[in-house]
Amino acid sequence: MSAEKHEFRAEVQQLLDLMIHSLYSHKEIFLRELISNSSDAIDKIRYESLTNKDITEGDTEWKIKVIPDRDNGTLTVSDNGIGMDRKDVIEALGTIAHSGTQEFIAALQGSEVKDDPELIGQFGVGFYSSFMVADRVTVLSRKASEQASKAVKWESAADGSYTVEDIDKESRGTDVILHLNDDAKKYLEEWEIRSVVKRYSDYIEHPVVMDVERTKKSEIKDGETYTDIEEEVLNSRKAIWLKEKPDVSEDEYIEFYKHISHDFMDPLEVIHFKAEGTSEFSSLLYVPSHRPFDMFYKDYKPGPVLYVKRVQIMDHCEDLIPPYLRFIKGVVDSSDLPLNVSRELLQSNRQVELIKNSITKKVLDTLADLMQKDNEKYHKFYSEFGRVIKEGIHYDLKRREALADLLLFESTAADAGKTRTFKEYIEDMKDDQEEIYYITGVSREEVVSSPYLEVFKEKGYEVLFMYEEIDDIIMSSLSDYKGKKLKSVIKGDIDLDKKGEAEKEAAQKRYEKLIELLKDRLKDRVKDVRLSGRLRDSACCLVGEEGGMDPQMEKMLKAMGQDIPETKKVLEINPSHPLLESMTEIFEKDAKAQVLNDYARLMYEQSLVLEGSKPSDPSFFANMITKLMVSGLKEGKEGKKD
Repeated sequence: MSAEKHEFRAEVQQLLDLMIHSLYSHKEIFLRELISNSSDAIDKIRYESLTNKDITEGDTEWKIKVIPDRDNGTLTVSDNGIGMDRKDVIEALGTIAHSGTQEFIAALQGSEVKDDPELIGQFGVGFYSSFMVADRVTVLSRKASEQASKAVKWESAADGSYTVEDIDKESRGTDVILHLNDDAKKYLEEWEIRSVVKRYSDYIEHPVVMDVERTKKSEIKDGETYTDIEEEVLNSRKAIWLKEKPDVSEDEYIEFYKHISHDFMDPLEVIHFKAEGTSEFSSLLYVPSHRPFDMFYKDYKPGPVLYVKRVQIMDHCEDLIPPYLRFIKGVVDSSDLPLNVSRELLQSNRQVELIKNSITKKVLDTLADLMQKDNEKYHKFYSEFGRVIKEGIHYDLKRREALADLLLFESTAADAGKTRTFKEYIEDMKDDQEEIYYITGVSREEVVSSPYLEVFKEKGYEVLFMYEEIDDIIMSSLSDYKGKKLKSVIKGDIDLDKKGEAEKEAAQKRYEKLIELLKDRLKDRVKDVRLSGRLRDSACCLVGEEGGMDPQMEKMLKAMGQDIPETKKVLEINPSHPLLESMTEIFEKDAKAQVLNDYARLMYEQSLVLEGSKPSDPSFFANMITKLMVSGLKEGKEGKKD
């Protein structure tokens, strides 16, 4: 079959243009990406060979070969892995199906990426880094399942198109041939290749080899020397997770992290440990310094790489970590699981549950230790992953208090930007305080001036600030901490005045008829009207039922198109506010006065605004405010005349 010409998809060409023209430094990472791809291809065929030994064709001497050709100016990375057929080549090299492509292109357009082009690996477009150093790239590949020598050739000069044609290839696997540009000819030098492999790919399990020239003395002719070609292994191949911690340097930990995660930044924390006893495994885990761009996407793949006796079984074993630790990267190597373990077997394997529990405990202990020893570093972690940690409180009842210890909150007792923990809150509670109070909202600016806080400020009770939509659900799941019940200040009844019952009874009697009028006028809008124990300066507010849906969550669900049943709230009125006294005086003179109806409606609309919602009738609300302003101005003018 003759060569077929195909056009790149638009985003691929845009990506290639940016790579070729926008990245100036760290170009050597192209070799890391190609070696990693070859390593993945070998891992795949090794795994398939566990159930289909014929697929290897008897060739199990796994290796990745780097071949510099100074005469032709090419650098080839060759492997004997799973290989690709025509369909695979077009899908893998001609298109990008990854959900993060547009985010990556946006990142490439930022000037800071010129100093950190390692970003490419994180978005699964590592192959295209070849065009940073090559004018033309040729790929020869034969899939392991193909018969005889049927293979495929892919080639492109990054000019907007590529060609694909059938060829013959004696052995399975893939050869990526880079036709290097003049600025990249240094990557044909032995010392340069050694340096890049040592830095980025030293921990690849499979040997990375290269033919090198060596001068030797002849054993036949005394004193004469000759040149011989030897194949040398360039990487140590020592599984870093099997080493003892003192034997691994910080740089080695960092480079291995970048190799397995394709992250462009250093990890925030390294967790290296071995478990012995009922379940034996080695684990090297990492806490990233920033959250993956797609962590909240449906197609995000969590879980460490799973090895069994140094054979890679799965790229992402999500059964080894709980969902709220899905940001953890790393490797787990088990001695107890069978080599042919399947995903179905994993889900019912007791050893997997033991490993999962051990990893979860170790990670949470590490985070708790980090909070105590390096507050600044922990705050950096929490700003990236605090939301995910909160999920665990809802789903992992056994560890919810340990997870609660890791949470951070702004509060009325801390300046802006400073945070508090539940433990600190408990230690500083008032002697007569029985509950932990919190308020939800979109920002500190909104909640700090909320009327719901008025009585708490007066009494000196601390209130925690929570800004995420899921917070109220999480706090409801937690329910209590160290025996202290969690209480939202915007829901349920609040009564912090243990004294003054006589004053309350007097106020109830004084405004009894006005309350009945408000109930009648607002019966279609509110569930009840009552005197408030939380207001001091504001006239009124809306309060949800204990256990009811939080306004933040309600707005989020509605924005997502969810049908939320309408629930009426309670209107609380401030017995010490002059508005109530004025309305009572009007009521006593004329119980049917229209102004009472208008004020009742206005109080309800005002309460909606105070809770962060829109007025139910913006036109009425605006007209009433205007009418009151005009009335006030008239009274002001008349007062001046007098």
